[in-house]
Amino acid sequence: MMRPWPSNTLALYQARMFAIRIVAFAFVLVGILQMLDLLSESEKILAVSGNGNAELWQYVQLRAPQLVDTFLPFSVLLGALVTWASLSTSSEIVIMKGAGLSPHKILLPMMATALLVSVAHFVFSETVLPQTNARLDAWQGADYGVLPADPGTARFDEWQIGDSDILFAEQVEGAGADMVLTGVTVYRRSANGADLVAIANGPRAVPVADGWQLDDTRSFNVAAAQIEEIGPMIVGRGIAPARYTVETPDPDESTTSELAAAIERLEAAGRPTDALHTAFMHKFSAPLSALLMPLLGAVAGFGLARSGQLFKRTVIGLVLGFAYFVADNAMLAMGQFGAAPPILAAWGPFLMFFLVGEAVLFRTEE
Repeated sequence: MMRPWPSNTLALYQARMFAIRIVAFAFVLVGILQMLDLLSESEKILAVSGNGNAELWQYVQLRAPQLVDTFLPFSVLLGALVTWASLSTSSEIVIMKGAGLSPHKILLPMMATALLVSVAHFVFSETVLPQTNARLDAWQGADYGVLPADPGTARFDEWQIGDSDILFAEQVEGAGADMVLTGVTVYRRSANGADLVAIANGPRAVPVADGWQLDDTRSFNVAAAQIEEIGPMIVGRGIAPARYTVETPDPDESTTSELAAAIERLEAAGRPTDALHTAFMHKFSAPLSALLMPLLGAVAGFGLARSGQLFKRTVIGLVLGFAYFVADNAMLAMGQFGAAPPILAAWGPFLMFFLVGEAVLFRTEE
């Protein structure tokens, strides 16, 4: 039977050792960071009347998936470094080499384990993460108050420009004729748009035939420097409710299929999509970053065990791993701002550090 490693027992031994360390580091990292994050946010959550322990637990449930998504690759890196250091210290790598195993054959069981972690990470980011991100963003947008009935359709801090008004809404809910704007501020301009005429505020606005009806309006007249109580007022002429629904989706709250559909829709409308293309491809490259960690950390296991430089090699592996995450975030930002092509921004760091890992591995063996 063809298999990539000569001994299933040895491969299972390495994979089990590596997997246990990944899980352990993931629990430690996510647990500590979750406690620190909860300490910083608990004051804001409990400041809202009616919030208590149930809301704190709800925050943990919504925040923990974000921490898992962010720090799972770090856990793989730390797990790889500890596993390689352990194998090197006990001379097991020397024994494997003496049995005729090449460095890549020794590496394969851990790479296979990392690949399984990558697949699990991708499935997690496609199923659990978008929903929890949307709910947490909506809850934070409501200042940890009452969640909207459908957090997935709620939007916050929306600006729109009409015929003579600039309209700001703290929150937008619903669609079409049922849309409701809350926390509305209207900046009224002169006919030529050059001067600010008035600033109007109201708690709620709903769409009407020729704009939006703003209830309980208070208006500051700039020329007269006076505040007027107007009551219901028609504002935002030229701003249709559809303006609030045709928008670029948040990649953190979307699956790959939703992003692909949004890219197609925006391209048909002639709008730029480089940022979405970058985010779409990064949804594949980010989980695969776990596959790099055993390779980048291999410097801690290979090399002469008697050289007494295990700590130095471990630090080098740690630096390589963190350098990858820094490069990945930098390139992602460049891709989202259009400074780099999407495919380069999403896959460039992965390919570059794969070659770096291979080069370090060969150099260490020499």
